[in-house]
Amino acid sequence: MAIVVESGKACTVNPLRMSQPLGATYAAMGLDACMPVMHGSQGCTSFALVLLVRHFKEAIPLQTTAMSEVTTILGGYENVETALLNIRKRAAPKIILLCTTGLTETNGEDVEGHLAMVRKRKRELDDTELILVSTPDYIGAFEDGYRRAVTAIVETLVKPLPTVPQQINLVPGSHLSPGDIDELREIICAFGLEPIVLPDVSGSLDGHLDSAWRGTTLGGTTIDQIRAAGASSFTIGVGEQTRDAAKTLETIAGVPFEILERLTGLEPNDRFLHRLAQLSGRAVPARYRRQRSQLLDAMLDSHFYTGGLKVAIGAEPDLLLSIGSLLREMGAELSVCISTTASASHALLPASQVILGDLEDMERGANNCDLLITHSHGRQMAGRLGKPLMRAGLPVFDRVGNAHRCQIGYRGTMNLIFEISNLMVERISQSHPGDWKLPQSLGGLDVSVPG
Repeated sequence: MAIVVESGKACTVNPLRMSQPLGATYAAMGLDACMPVMHGSQGCTSFALVLLVRHFKEAIPLQTTAMSEVTTILGGYENVETALLNIRKRAAPKIILLCTTGLTETNGEDVEGHLAMVRKRKRELDDTELILVSTPDYIGAFEDGYRRAVTAIVETLVKPLPTVPQQINLVPGSHLSPGDIDELREIICAFGLEPIVLPDVSGSLDGHLDSAWRGTTLGGTTIDQIRAAGASSFTIGVGEQTRDAAKTLETIAGVPFEILERLTGLEPNDRFLHRLAQLSGRAVPARYRRQRSQLLDAMLDSHFYTGGLKVAIGAEPDLLLSIGSLLREMGAELSVCISTTASASHALLPASQVILGDLEDMERGANNCDLLITHSHGRQMAGRLGKPLMRAGLPVFDRVGNAHRCQIGYRGTMNLIFEISNLMVERISQSHPGDWKLPQSLGGLDVSVPG
């Protein structure tokens, strides 16, 4: 169990944390025909928009209520009303998700009252679902905003329905890529189960080309699917951040749930497939038994390069747990762990300490580490320390294909192990040209190849 320590610095240097409104916006991207709206200044929205566009290299629908100095003081009701009506007229979304920002939260606006008044006065919005998420950006982090948004979506749209035995809900954490969600859907369907993924960014941010265009999200979980989630026989959440939404589903519709803390590694995927076998009444398909044996072989082949590694990781809690736990199982040492917000996931991390801090905190402790793992803002740190950097999380803006990275399941875990091991192979080849002996800092194992 890791001890959680908050960085005591007076200011943040090279931030690791991203804001709650951005996390809520990311959840909205997984809903079909949705328009996320930030209730705040234009600058808040512009920053979030640029960050998501750079990571996914896709068009991102995102709007703002464009609060100014005057409306911040006098109240933003008119801004909310005008924004909703303009969005309804121009883009015709089926869902508008309105997330607050630090500006409007500090002002103390009754945004819930604003929405109720708009509903009463403007009947043209009757065919549009309005979802409000409270996401002050001066506390919490990306994962918290995502958690609150998914919970609000469930509270607003899900109703109890007669149970459909073969239908289950999958609530993915924000640390899962579109490629990860595609892999999970394929695994669940292989057992004859019908998954409702909420939210489903694999349908909207998977980088596909489509002749159709609209100003809202294109793909994702539809309103009908969200409502049908109340008829599912079971809910599987991936990551601690999904617990609130799963509990809310259980409260509203009586759907039992299980939270899988991670799906990176051997044992967690064994449990996942065992649960699917129980739910479906079917045996584990042969191809996943084959993938499991391939993963075991990959772990055997790669442990020469990961055993004894000293690793520094900076990531959101559930991503930190996923990658950190796998590395520990591969014989690495989690020397420096930096995260963004408090989470029950930290108690499961096989490390001595987790610091809630920034990339400067990570850099200060990583001088003796062999590998750095964080998002693209860690590239300057890696250059100064002369350490290899594996990019993980969001944003990764200096690489392409982020939407299609798969790091969960047997196959995705194998991909992740190979990625880490190949970074170490490259480091060895650069520091010891022509010599294939592992340095002492990488475990001291002689894996020299004759000739």
